[in-house]
Amino acid sequence: MARFWEPPKPGIAGQDRAIDINLAGDMQARGGARRFVHRATSIILAFVALRMIAAVYTPLLIDEAYYWMLSRHVAGGYYDHPPMFALVIRLGTMIAGDTQFGIRLVSILLALPMSWAVYRAAAILFESHRVGSTAAIQFNVTMMVSLGTMLVTPDTPLMLASSFVLLSLVKVDQTGRGAWWLAVGAATGTALLSKYTALFFGPIILIWLVAVPRLRHWLLSPWPYLGALIALVMFVPVLHWNADHQWVSFVKQFGRAQIGGFNLRTFAQMIPSQFAFATPAMFTLAMSGLYALATARAGTRVAAILLNAMVFTFTLYFSVHSLHDNVHPQWLSPMYPALAVAAAVAADLVVWGPRWQKVVDFLARWSVPGSVLIFALLMFQTWSGALNGYRRDETAGQIAVGFPEVAREIEAIRSRVGASCILASYYGTAAWLEFYLPKGTCIAQRGERIRWANTPEPDPALLEGKLLYVGERNFGQARLEAEFASVTKLAELSRKRGPLAIEAYTVLLLEGPKGEVLDRSPPPELAVR
Repeated sequence: MARFWEPPKPGIAGQDRAIDINLAGDMQARGGARRFVHRATSIILAFVALRMIAAVYTPLLIDEAYYWMLSRHVAGGYYDHPPMFALVIRLGTMIAGDTQFGIRLVSILLALPMSWAVYRAAAILFESHRVGSTAAIQFNVTMMVSLGTMLVTPDTPLMLASSFVLLSLVKVDQTGRGAWWLAVGAATGTALLSKYTALFFGPIILIWLVAVPRLRHWLLSPWPYLGALIALVMFVPVLHWNADHQWVSFVKQFGRAQIGGFNLRTFAQMIPSQFAFATPAMFTLAMSGLYALATARAGTRVAAILLNAMVFTFTLYFSVHSLHDNVHPQWLSPMYPALAVAAAVAADLVVWGPRWQKVVDFLARWSVPGSVLIFALLMFQTWSGALNGYRRDETAGQIAVGFPEVAREIEAIRSRVGASCILASYYGTAAWLEFYLPKGTCIAQRGERIRWANTPEPDPALLEGKLLYVGERNFGQARLEAEFASVTKLAELSRKRGPLAIEAYTVLLLEGPKGEVLDRSPPPELAVR
């Protein structure tokens, strides 16, 4: 007769208890991992929602309006940058229309895939979902991500590409599979389609391969070179566009690398600007994490070399650049995925001395509410100007606060005098007029025609009648008087933020052109060749 139960054999009960304990530990670990991931996901989604709300109410940057105009005619390249910014804006406006929110929508949403890539890279590098989750959160607390995704610039898709370059390199090391080099190439190609700064990924990857002995075999493998070929093929549209336009974009951007003069003031501004854009909490954590990695207090040599190379290659180059020219904070955006991972290392992996541990714990605990507070204050200052007593600051000139009112006055003048087209002296003014004036109004920048190489020019018939000219300070009225039979000043308009007069615009009526209305002088980059 069969027995439904048998007493355990000697030793079996102890083994079962050990198995039960291990299973319980595994389940607890999986539960903890899910908890970390869910917390990070909730925080990141809340940040994205906050940026979307701010995007609706924040007037356009000069460059955002300009990029929006360019995005309506997608091409292989532009005077300033490769084309990825135009694709991002075009997709957003196809979804949500030609609105402030539509222009910014896809850029804001890019924070989701780039945050996932940062999470995965950190989780794999340090075999910890907690570190990965913290890295994704620290990435999103930065103003580089909060402002950098809400306000559309070429740096947003560049940050996305940088995140996936980091993840793909980590996967190369984790799997040992050469096919991941194709992903590295695709991510680098996307970076090259975003901004020429992506060329620095080449030296970064080379440093990593040479400095880590067990990775050197890849230098003799075809896979990294196949990845480089993919990146080059993706970059062909930019090369083709530049070849058709006298290589003007390359001349403009690479011309900035030329060293001329010496300016300690611009050098002294660079690190404080990164301290602010990273937020003080995240910056301090990131520097602590990079130090811990470099001194082998956490992680592996693979992780230490990769993260430090991604941060300090960009830092070194732009430090040298800052000795003779301004460095805009967002130019260092490609290093922020690595910076976020380093911050997570400092917060979660390193056992610090008692005093510094208290500092690290405080910074990690308050980084999220601190970031929300900084973002809210920046938005309030942008909209009102009240925090600095309504004095002029850098944002005042760049954000279109007060410009819709100016645009309405210009439209009233245009309607009253019967002008068929509006000319602007500055590309930013032309772009703002295009966005804030009634759809279909004829608007063009008179000079710098290379900026509009991909944009159809106004109907010549519209340039034969009365023209309004909107000029900012030092716009060259004497030259206009020499090139038109009649130049009449109609108004002096002021753009204001609260009581502060930010910008003055002179409105002229032009009649009787003595030659071509549009100034087709070559850009300065080509004029000196």
